[in-house]
Amino acid sequence: MAKRGGFPAGGVPGNMANLMKQAQRMQRQMEEGQKELETKEFTAAAGGGAAEVTVNGKKEILSIKLSEEIVDPEDIEMLQDLIVAAVNEALNKAEEASAELMGKMTGGLGGLPF
Repeated sequence: MAKRGGFPAGGVPGNMANLMKQAQRMQRQMEEGQKELETKEFTAAAGGGAAEVTVNGKKEILSIKLSEEIVDPEDIEMLQDLIVAAVNEALNKAEEASAELMGKMTGGLGGLPF
């Protein structure tokens, strides 16, 4: 009597082996994409360009540039707000690029039953 179910004598069935190869290839592509993303720079400005912040794909601040006219010792709070706004916008740009990369890499996985 023939046995039902299970794997063929070689171990992993053909479809599963192909799926594993695809997963490994996707992992390599994701690692390469992440490395590339980490080297990119994202710049955002606030206050009409008075405060400008640049971050990298690792979400590290690389530089902050301030125009002289916004440095008012009587209004430090405005300067702080502009820096925070520019930092948050630059980080959002980096996050969007990361999400876009992940979407490209995992776009075909939406139908998998996990």
